[in-house]
Amino acid sequence: MSVLDEIKENLIKGKAKEVKELVDKAIKENVKPVDILNKGLLAGMGIVGERFKKNEVYVPEVLIAARAMKSGMELLKPLLAKAGVQPLATIVIGTVKGDLHDIGKNLVGMMLEGAGFRVVDAGINVEPAKMVELAKENNAQLIGGSALLTTTMTNMKSIVEEVKKAGLAGKVKVMIGGAPVTQAFSDEIGADGYAPDAASAADLAKKLIA
Repeated sequence: MSVLDEIKENLIKGKAKEVKELVDKAIKENVKPVDILNKGLLAGMGIVGERFKKNEVYVPEVLIAARAMKSGMELLKPLLAKAGVQPLATIVIGTVKGDLHDIGKNLVGMMLEGAGFRVVDAGINVEPAKMVELAKENNAQLIGGSALLTTTMTNMKSIVEEVKKAGLAGKVKVMIGGAPVTQAFSDEIGADGYAPDAASAADLAKKLIA
């Protein structure tokens, strides 16, 4: 088994210590940083995402795998930057105004990082204008809004409106998700996309920037 396959397999199992050691080994063996990223870390996280979608693994396994990925990324980030490797795109994520839930948002953030995105986490209870401001500051192509309550999901419409107001419609895409959110609601408020779960969110983000 190659060192890249070992990284992938250990990441799937959530073995953070082993992943870090294997990434270090790969670096010392002069494996290209971009290959360690794509064929090792992201390949493993992609499999975890697929299994999560099929209900073969659950939130705890995803969190453990994401932690393993982070441990490898710590060593890899400076090398990727030096090699000029760019993320797929930048996305600003946050739980909408009035909503203090963050488990779903955090999971989406991990899946997006696992798919090669740069994630700017705005936190919880985020004003729509703040989301747009962060998108401008970070030159983001996407904004992701999350809500767990029917009473707060209406604030997602304000994000779409703020994007239009800032003259960024079409340049910055808005994707939404969360327990009460549906495709019909997404269509109704004019969002660019809806994802039913964290793994689908990463797929949707890729589609929206394609």
